[in-house]
Amino acid sequence: MKKPSPSKRNLWYVVVLAATLSLAIGLGWTSLAAQIDNDAYDVMFRLHPPASAKTHCIILAIDDATFNSMGGVAGYRGMWTKAFELVKRANPKAVALDVVLSDPWKDPAEDRRLDRAMQAIPNLVLATHLDNGRWEDPLPIFRQHAAAIGHDGADELSADGVTREIPLEERTATERHWSLALEAFRIARGARILESPDDLQIGDEVIPAARSGAVGRPLRVLYTREPIPSVSLKDLDDHPQLADRFNEQVVFIGVTSISATYDRVATPYGQGRIPGVEVHAQLFETLERGQFLTDASNTSVLGFCLAAGVLAGLIFAFLSGWTAYAAAGILVIAAPVTPFLFFRHGIVFPFFAPFTSAWLTAIAAASYQHFVVRRALRVAETERQHYQQAIHFVTHEMRTPLTAIQGSSELMGRYNLSEEKRKQIAEMINQESKRLARMIQTFLDVERLSDGQIELRGEAFEVRELVDACIARARPLAERKNIRIITEALNGNLEGDRELMEYAIYNLLTNAVKYSPPDTQITVTCRLAGSQLRLSVQDQGIGMDAKELRQIFQKFYRTKRAEASGEAGTGIGLSIVEQIVQHHGGKMEVTSQPGQGSCFTVVFAARSRTPRSPAVSV
Repeated sequence: MKKPSPSKRNLWYVVVLAATLSLAIGLGWTSLAAQIDNDAYDVMFRLHPPASAKTHCIILAIDDATFNSMGGVAGYRGMWTKAFELVKRANPKAVALDVVLSDPWKDPAEDRRLDRAMQAIPNLVLATHLDNGRWEDPLPIFRQHAAAIGHDGADELSADGVTREIPLEERTATERHWSLALEAFRIARGARILESPDDLQIGDEVIPAARSGAVGRPLRVLYTREPIPSVSLKDLDDHPQLADRFNEQVVFIGVTSISATYDRVATPYGQGRIPGVEVHAQLFETLERGQFLTDASNTSVLGFCLAAGVLAGLIFAFLSGWTAYAAAGILVIAAPVTPFLFFRHGIVFPFFAPFTSAWLTAIAAASYQHFVVRRALRVAETERQHYQQAIHFVTHEMRTPLTAIQGSSELMGRYNLSEEKRKQIAEMINQESKRLARMIQTFLDVERLSDGQIELRGEAFEVRELVDACIARARPLAERKNIRIITEALNGNLEGDRELMEYAIYNLLTNAVKYSPPDTQITVTCRLAGSQLRLSVQDQGIGMDAKELRQIFQKFYRTKRAEASGEAGTGIGLSIVEQIVQHHGGKMEVTSQPGQGSCFTVVFAARSRTPRSPAVSV
């Protein structure tokens, strides 16, 4: 099995982190993420509420006592008339009525009385309501007295009922209205609204309300813990001196009675609900303070998520052990803390996407390093140890010809040998030297073959000639165990590097001898089967199970039965055989059963030239 290179592992590491980061960012756009971001916003808001400050508006409230004492729903027109008559004595800066007067009253006399009361209010702001794409404007009799018309949208934007922001504008295809609170603020300042795509400007105050798609210039309301000052209309009617509290104030007139209106919304404080008129008043005070909460841009959020993912990847790429996990722990803690730090500086940073990006990428990076990279390192260390064993094995094999050469040379130096004996020893030294040279060259060729750094020599040879040479070399080993090596139908020709092919077949034969019991038989056959030339080495040895068959061509792998047999080996022989065969355009097939022997078959295309590997300079 070919192991991925370090560069390929690094590429897969980047791919895994990129996929995980994409998933985290994608989850940040879901409805679940939006709700979690809203909940986190509410927590941050409660931890860092707006500081108490002097208010510039007051609510003239139609509370339960007023509603019940002044005729209930039937007395609404009379209540508004009475409110205007009482407020005009206090010289307010502006008066905003949070009631839509779009329908005529059943008693026209009541509308006329209200008309006369409105004439005395110089800076009057009336409300309009957008319903299914159509504006419900005040009746012309009332609209003529209004210095401005503002929309009353306050609680339509939140899926969970919490009003965190209000659109400063609402529009249809033909008409646009600013919010009731913004119009009251503009009139109180005596200025006009200058608008750009990113903000609004009234006098010297810049309001960071950018134009957006579905929601017109949303602005977050900075609710104070203390409610807006309020005076009941009944109390004002009973105690006219209370009108002094309205002097130089912006007055919001609206219904606060629980039994009279359902226009009540929740705030980030999570402590009950407040009437819609107080939401408008809170927005007005937000504008008066001139301190705003602005949402972080999508670019900055995406940049933070990318930075968190990259940092998580770098941590586990360059650190290990407890230092890596400690650094990752700091990262995953810093990610959810960051929105709180931004909030203290007036920036609303989403919670879910940064948190998920840091956590998921850290988990993915840690898992990849643990299950892939560290496993690869363990495998590499194991292979290094096996490679050292292979070197030891090779050096051990070299000792035999070296010992023969050394012993023979000593005999020639110490003793006065006959000329015939001297020639025999010289011939043996020559043969052993050549054997040693071939052994070294073969080992080097195999290593270079593994790295693709060898050019195969192309020569034609008969299969029988190749097999006979291998059997001649392996027969002395087989005779020690009384194992017979027989051949059947050695037909066909091959073309390629004969020395490497001889190494491969000889390796299969010696393996068969090593792992076969005494008094057994090894059969070598080569037959043409259709378009294939199949050369097989079959033994009656210890065999292998299916699991072992899937791993036998892995470098340095040895089966449990092979290790238990006591036979010396490194586990690289079959790996080398497979590489030689593959470089000659062939493939290996193996069949085996435990205790019943194995059959290794080399398969080549018949009657075709074996493709050569391209030469690579060493």
